[in-house]
Amino acid sequence: MLLALKPQAQHAPSQTTANQLKHSRNGARCGWLTDRETDQSHVRMLARNLFILLVVVGAVLAIVSLSLQFFHLIPTTPMGEDWPHQGQGQGQGQGKSRKRVIPVPHTEDPDPDPITEAYGYCNTPNRSEQSWEGHSPVDYKLLSVQVMIRHGDRYPLYAIPKTKRPAIDCTLSPKRKPSHPQLNSFIGHMAQGGRGRWEGTLSSLPRLPNHSACEMGELTQTGVVQHLRNGQLLRLAYKRHKLLLPNLSTKQVWVETTGRSRTLQSGMALLYGFLPDFDWSLLTVHHQWSTLFCGSACDCPARNPYLEEEQRRQYRLRAADTELERTYADMARTLGLPPRQLRAANPIDSLLCHLCHGLSFPCVSAGSALGSGGCLTLAQFAVIRRQQLEDEVDRRRVGLYRRYAVLAMHPYLNRTANRMERVAKAYARGRKPRAGGEEAFTLSSAHDVTVAPLLSALGLEDALFPRFAARVVFELWKSPPATQGQYKGQGQGQNKAAWLKGERSKGGNWVDMFVRVLYNGEDVTFHTTFCRSHDRNAAQPLCPLGNFLSFVKKDMFNVLNATSYHNACYRQTG
Repeated sequence: MLLALKPQAQHAPSQTTANQLKHSRNGARCGWLTDRETDQSHVRMLARNLFILLVVVGAVLAIVSLSLQFFHLIPTTPMGEDWPHQGQGQGQGQGKSRKRVIPVPHTEDPDPDPITEAYGYCNTPNRSEQSWEGHSPVDYKLLSVQVMIRHGDRYPLYAIPKTKRPAIDCTLSPKRKPSHPQLNSFIGHMAQGGRGRWEGTLSSLPRLPNHSACEMGELTQTGVVQHLRNGQLLRLAYKRHKLLLPNLSTKQVWVETTGRSRTLQSGMALLYGFLPDFDWSLLTVHHQWSTLFCGSACDCPARNPYLEEEQRRQYRLRAADTELERTYADMARTLGLPPRQLRAANPIDSLLCHLCHGLSFPCVSAGSALGSGGCLTLAQFAVIRRQQLEDEVDRRRVGLYRRYAVLAMHPYLNRTANRMERVAKAYARGRKPRAGGEEAFTLSSAHDVTVAPLLSALGLEDALFPRFAARVVFELWKSPPATQGQYKGQGQGQNKAAWLKGERSKGGNWVDMFVRVLYNGEDVTFHTTFCRSHDRNAAQPLCPLGNFLSFVKKDMFNVLNATSYHNACYRQTG
């Protein structure tokens, strides 16, 4: 038994060792597989990270490339700070600047589309309009508003020979479009106009357009509705400011117009929209004999020579436009007219009426006179309108019209400034406004030849040519007592005293009085010559009244190298 058991005892360890060796080999094999898989995982992670890095680098390079292409980070022309400063001599202002310059893309405004611009000129009252009249910092008091308007849509002043006149009804009907909720009551109120006071020949003019076939230059229903809307916009804008006293006095409202029915009727429409059912007995409508609204200061010998030279510039520009010449020749051939006769008829005036009222352009039959027959086209209209837009650009470049405008509109601006000054004195600190009130609302109903030079005289050279029913608004504001004296750089002691002295030197002690100028509802105050340099981000963000008064009294004549209106009008030249 012992011998039998001995071999078994010797064999058992051997089997155990074999099993252990087997397991050891298997374990070694398993450990080798784990290391290989780990290496493969590391390779995959490395490849993925490398791919991500390449993507990031590619994106960065793409951004840099786009920046170089579109934002000119490698400039080919000098940046703003690389140009010599104005007033410095040659070689000055060229020092190296350590200030980082953020470049501005070298892009130009696209040329305006003549057709789109023409529809804007029509100003068809078929859409809502955003206006910024009556907006100011909190607690400011609105003291006065002075408005100049261009009359509304009218029938053409010229007829194109050998064509039918546009078929437009100039009577008023609330059932015909465009209409207005106040149109019917406006018609009824104008019937009572005999109770008002009308200066000069105004009493003989019709207070409403009244021809079923419009006469030349007659205001249309569209024109009436345009100004009813203007008046309504202003009423909503100024209602919360309580501009007019509850007991309206004759002095609070001033209305003036030229002797044309279209300006008188436009003024009445705006006034009715602003003051529905106003009391006729409190209204006097004043007559302005000149379209420049220059009153007793119209005599200015130096004014018209600038206008005549400007007209010669216009003629030269038109004569040099070969496309315009071909277009007039084609139109004249269609109508069977000499081109000179067609030009004299100013066809753009009549074509604008067709466009604004959605009428087909004029046509003539092929057998009429010597013409080839056919219709005038939108493409021909676009060429004429394009040339007019280019003329406005050239007019600004040459500057003759600006000189004319300063002399033409100074009398009106001077009356505007004097009104503001009177109102400012009435509301000066420590004074109680008079019971009758001052001129809180002034309305001047005028023409394009009035509004256009007004914009130019104010320095608003980039403003669009006055559309039908255009409006320019001057607002006078008074700051609340808590903010008076809180002006940029006021500081204490000498700094404050110097600032106040500077403001008073501009036209009185009006440190708490401010002006706003708006054109067709847009605030253009900081585009005017007198307030372009004012810091609108200062503690006092409105334009000081003193700036406007100083501009009207002397600064506006700088462009003429003169110091006053009289000096600019009568000095000897050459």
